[in-house]
Amino acid sequence: MALSSRVALVALLALGSPLLASGAVTTKEIEEALTCQCGCGLTVHSCNHLQCGSGIPLKQEAAGLVAEGLDRDTILGRFQSKYGEKILAAPTTEGFNLTAWVLPFVMVGAGTGVILAAVRRWTARDAAAETSKPSELDAADRRRLEEALRRSDEE
Repeated sequence: MALSSRVALVALLALGSPLLASGAVTTKEIEEALTCQCGCGLTVHSCNHLQCGSGIPLKQEAAGLVAEGLDRDTILGRFQSKYGEKILAAPTTEGFNLTAWVLPFVMVGAGTGVILAAVRRWTARDAAAETSKPSELDAADRRRLEEALRRSDEE
């Protein structure tokens, strides 16, 4: 490989690496990360209200910030500082909001534990009931039973 092509390759990698590392953010990506404030409960990108008083300005603001070349976290941080945490479509993974991410998994684990404990208890009870079946009569008991049946037939 010629020296000039090596230099060109190194220059290309050096210039392209910030773009690869940060990942070029799209307006759609930002709009999907924001909740529309009109009350529809959808993201800004998915809001289906014509002439939405909230979605349209938020889309324009997001497009402007993307055009400035800011990264995703910076843009979302600006929206959060301006409109509050309610603007974010997903809760942050910090502080009390961490509960919203962890609690569903804890509840599923606890529910699974309760179900497993109940199944074990039921199967143990069934196994105990099967082992406590009456045993065969011994010879003496069998004779007494036969005598009692014979007496009842005679009467």
